[in-house]
Amino acid sequence: MRVTVLFFGVLREMLASESQTLDLPQGATVDAVLGHFRQLLPQQPKLWSSLAIAVNQSYAPTGCLLRDGDEVALLPPVSGGCMPLIALVTEPIDSVSLVRNIKQGEDGAVVVFDGIVRDNTRGRRTQYLIYEAYEEMALRQMQALAQEAITEHGVRTVSIVHRLGRLEVGETSVLIAVASAHRAQAFEACRWLIDTLKKTVPIWKKEHFEDGAVWADGEPFPSSLVEKGMA
Repeated sequence: MRVTVLFFGVLREMLASESQTLDLPQGATVDAVLGHFRQLLPQQPKLWSSLAIAVNQSYAPTGCLLRDGDEVALLPPVSGGCMPLIALVTEPIDSVSLVRNIKQGEDGAVVVFDGIVRDNTRGRRTQYLIYEAYEEMALRQMQALAQEAITEHGVRTVSIVHRLGRLEVGETSVLIAVASAHRAQAFEACRWLIDTLKKTVPIWKKEHFEDGAVWADGEPFPSSLVEKGMA
């Protein structure tokens, strides 16, 4: 049987989609839907325990039996909250709101990296950029980087948002915000995040100039990620 799954709020941004269709076996319950998306966002354990579920526009328990054609909505808490945002988006990034929402009383610092489309590259005037990604893998890698920054650098939380599609000069392409009790850890984690993201997350940039267009030379993948023997 086939069901339609709807996403809202932060979950829609995390999955870079408003809805998806799922093929499930007969007798499947809402829990099967949750299990599928839990695997896509393994670094968000708090998210799944806070969701409400609606089936055909009525609240439903996780054990609710599904039927072919059902509509399942995954609903994050309506009050918003301060859940870290890891997302690929096609709309302009609201830097001010993202930074405001990440702050908590225990934080002594929020460090932000705001990557901006500049008007030239190596002497060629830029008209606009196009970003594309292997989206599902990119989100997983971004979530893993956020978790590693929290674990290894001792910061409280991290948000990473990257634009896809066409970006004009002056627009934000990637925004990273790191909140921590101490500024040193926040600075270190933010620098590590953008440097590592550029090397490991499958996102590509095509630069459009007045005299043509080229795919930007990316930083090489770390040797640990490249298959041995390939040259």
